Amino acid sequence: MNLNVPPISYFVSDGLKLAYFDEGNPNGQPVLLIHGFASTAVANWVNPGWLKVLDEAGYRVIAIDNRGHGMSDKPYDADVYHPWIMAEDAVALLDHLGIPEAHVMGYSMGARVSTFMAITHPDRVRSLVLGGLGIGMVEGVGDWDPIADALLAPSLDDVMHLRGRMFRVFAEQTRSDRQALAACIQGSRDLAAKEDVARIEAPTLIAVGTKDDIAGSAQELADLMPHAEVVDIPNRDHMLAVGDKVFKTAVLEFYKRLEN
Repeated sequence: MNLNVPPISYFVSDGLKLAYFDEGNPNGQPVLLIHGFASTAVANWVNPGWLKVLDEAGYRVIAIDNRGHGMSDKPYDADVYHPWIMAEDAVALLDHLGIPEAHVMGYSMGARVSTFMAITHPDRVRSLVLGGLGIGMVEGVGDWDPIADALLAPSLDDVMHLRGRMFRVFAEQTRSDRQALAACIQGSRDLAAKEDVARIEAPTLIAVGTKDDIAGSAQELADLMPHAEVVDIPNRDHMLAVGDKVFKTAVLEFYKRLEN
């Protein structure tokens, strides 16, 4: 397996045509990957080496392009981007592939979607890996309206907001539909209720960069959950933590413990 873009397939969920890839060992334990805001399955999981690492460890590696992202359909209505709706897309992909249960790993917005999936469809989630999102899951991660404004601005030169600039640059790098992303950021910020998070029985690994100023405390989120553990990703911010070797090693060790 190299880092080339894998073949992309499509399925339909909620009337939308959504893209995904299905790689690795077809007989291995399935790992469903759910990318972050303004990213794609390839940008989040292939380019940083996750597909290669999981494939070499013998897993079946499945990754979705969330609605509004990548090669999936891109509606402009903020109300279709609630995280529990995107969680239904992920479940629909498992249904499409005939997979009853998978390890589910999400990064940032993808961690939020993964959490709602574990809340609403606990029988489909073998384990959870939540990257780039800690207690912000239930307490919020600040004001994201400037990010929507930055995405809709005529040009990057018009964007003064620091985080807004970061996401505008990232959206341009991934050649994203910025209007769809603006709708997504407005619709996808629902918080998970503490009591719902506390009911998640799936074994959970929460991984956050020590320089991440978006996620909130990983330990505080883990403390709400019955079977959660934490890995700190040293000296990494929100953007750089995703491909870090410490994160990958921790996930492989987590999965190995679950198999024993």
